[in-house]
Amino acid sequence: MQIDVFQDIACPFCWIGKRNMQLALAEWKGTPVTVRYRAFILDPTIPPEGADFLTHMQAKSRSGKPPEFFFDAPRRMGAEVGLQFNFDKITRAPNSLLAHRLIRLSPADKQEALVDAIYAAYFRDGQDPSDPEVLYALATQVGLDVAKLRQLIQDGEALAEVEGDIQWAQAAGIQGVPFFVFDNRVGLSGAQPPAAFIDALHQLSKTTTEA
Repeated sequence: MQIDVFQDIACPFCWIGKRNMQLALAEWKGTPVTVRYRAFILDPTIPPEGADFLTHMQAKSRSGKPPEFFFDAPRRMGAEVGLQFNFDKITRAPNSLLAHRLIRLSPADKQEALVDAIYAAYFRDGQDPSDPEVLYALATQVGLDVAKLRQLIQDGEALAEVEGDIQWAQAAGIQGVPFFVFDNRVGLSGAQPPAAFIDALHQLSKTTTEA
């Protein structure tokens, strides 16, 4: 079975949802599951160099509530699964296009590590994933060939694939992330608990066996 994970590295609930999926897969004893990370950009208006984080958060708040109001739920939900959110360290709201391209260009066996490294660097450490050098340093940490990645990025590789993911999500009616697609048949929206992933896998296994 395959799970397509639509995510944006600027989304705290995507990191939580990813961790919950990982916890579920660690328990799963059924058919082997492969995971594919696919791109979704929550705010395509952010410039390539990113934007001031607090200003961006204030502009997003239609309710007029202060940015701190929106940080409580990710902090609480993240702590429950061992994730640390330090919003006070974040200074930039990132443009995530380059991060998505690097994830797509990474070998399948390195993608999960890179995704986790980007989330931790941003939400835990306050680094700016709009900064190419930050991303290349993270790629080095997880054992990727950065010289090759730089050349591929310079050549425009993976741009069409990332844009294709975004268009696919739009056509499928996906309006927010995280969103998990199981074998193109079952969808799961939001940072659901591990049990929800297990239920979806059982449901898919049952329908596959009956077919």
